[in-house]
Amino acid sequence: MVAGKATPRGRFPHVKVANGFAFVSGTSSRLPDNTIAGASVDEFGTTTLDIRVQTRAVLENIRDILVAVGAGLDDLVSVTAYLVSMNDFGGYNEVYGEFFDETGPARTTVAVHQLPHPQLLIEIQAVAAVKAQP
Repeated sequence: MVAGKATPRGRFPHVKVANGFAFVSGTSSRLPDNTIAGASVDEFGTTTLDIRVQTRAVLENIRDILVAVGAGLDDLVSVTAYLVSMNDFGGYNEVYGEFFDETGPARTTVAVHQLPHPQLLIEIQAVAAVKAQP
């Protein structure tokens, strides 16, 4: 487990390092207190979900997880993003472009039926190259 990150919702690690790579488990915008960045409910019970805020929070969570194993976003070689709706692709892609350009990791984006919480719009799994520890 990575300190300061939301506890995984199952018996798996945030990240597994093997053979020079860090394999980051599917990561969402869930915060350590189990609230979800980019999800709010007003006093009338109306839920508002923001793909841009969620995407930014997911990438920041991945960054923090990689730091815990001596890597960073620049070390990513592959990411797979899961969107509940391809209608969110534009907002997701916009924020993704704030973090990476055409020299960034290989990327696949797919639509899925649902994620483990109804307020989640996106989850990303990633693979990073990890430098050998001295």
